[in-house]
Amino acid sequence: MATPVTPPRGMRDFLPADKASRERALGVIRESFALHGFDEIETPVMEDSARLHSGLGGDNEKLAFAVMKRGLKPADAAAAATTDDLLSLADLGLRFDLTVPLARFYATHRAELPAVFRSIQIAPVWRAERPQKGRYRQFVQCDIDVIGEAGPLAEIELITATAATLEKLGLHGCAIRINDRRILSTMLAHWGVTPELTERALIIIDKLDKIGVAGVVTELATLGINTADITDTLGTLTSVDGAGWAIGDAHPDWLDTAAFADLLALRAAMPAVDLVFDPTLVRGMGYYTGTIFEISHPTLGYSLGGGGRYDGMIGRFLGTDVPACGFSIGFERIVDLLGADEASAANAVVLVYDKDADPAQLVTLKTALVADGLRVRLERRTKNLKALLDRAGEAGFGRFAFVTDGATSAADLDFKGLGD
Repeated sequence: MATPVTPPRGMRDFLPADKASRERALGVIRESFALHGFDEIETPVMEDSARLHSGLGGDNEKLAFAVMKRGLKPADAAAAATTDDLLSLADLGLRFDLTVPLARFYATHRAELPAVFRSIQIAPVWRAERPQKGRYRQFVQCDIDVIGEAGPLAEIELITATAATLEKLGLHGCAIRINDRRILSTMLAHWGVTPELTERALIIIDKLDKIGVAGVVTELATLGINTADITDTLGTLTSVDGAGWAIGDAHPDWLDTAAFADLLALRAAMPAVDLVFDPTLVRGMGYYTGTIFEISHPTLGYSLGGGGRYDGMIGRFLGTDVPACGFSIGFERIVDLLGADEASAANAVVLVYDKDADPAQLVTLKTALVADGLRVRLERRTKNLKALLDRAGEAGFGRFAFVTDGATSAADLDFKGLGD
């Protein structure tokens, strides 16, 4: 029996139409980010293993693909297995996100970069996920970051650039949910959550949209946390103005009013952006230190990207803290929502020719149409013309014409829509 010829689990091939759609979306994203003053950089797909497992990547560190050292011997592997230290066999690893490589990049090139550096990174990353719908082991991230700006201008630039990019992609109706880690900290302290349980409690709260208030309360109880008033607090948060800005009017005891005032200032600075305060928004990465945000859409039950402030990360490389904030668009989720590019299809034409057509005429005609700015494909007429045209339509072509004797330009052809 033949072995199935498929990509590795959690990784995908892309047919021409899919690849074209992805590249179209990436072009829009790149252009929009650049218009907002961000500069694109590129980093290696691998980083030192010690750096990837230095505590900067949160839970994603557990999903890093390791690259084994050269020249390993069986005895080395046996010794590592005996001591349960398999990571000692690896000196490199595939990047699991673009933020850790950016921190290393900035530490390496700081002297060559402006005081406030605005970066674009668009590249694949790898995680040893358990493959399932919507979760892949290789996927593209689209990040913008502002490094060196401690004030709110960093958040404002990131959020406005991202909102504008979503609009250019045709994803209307998106909102930006926003919170601050300081607000989460005071809320947990109000509930009596001890510091050693903080991260585990945040992971549970982050599942609120999936398991509901009752589920969160049940899981928090398993940590030994007194949940007497958690139900009422979460119930209030999820019912007042959709967990929006009205919650601040009552100023509950646990609300960090300074952090909330900072969020109000951000909203005032971006009146055109649909900014929604959500005090239960967590974001899973452990390196966030302040403002956090996510993209939501009214028709979807999952976020389309997110980010936040991570002021403590770069200092781990430099020994000096450097303020940093970033926003990542969930490209794999977004590209599946985009419709067909009708404008590009109209400029993509198929020339159907008979088997006895003159090759010199075909080349002359194709060259003339390409010079007119058209995308041109030559297809020999087949008995099943419909199947041929259907395949062309799937590949992004929108019109076709039969090549006639003497045709040398578009004016000599009778173009029809592939759906006509």
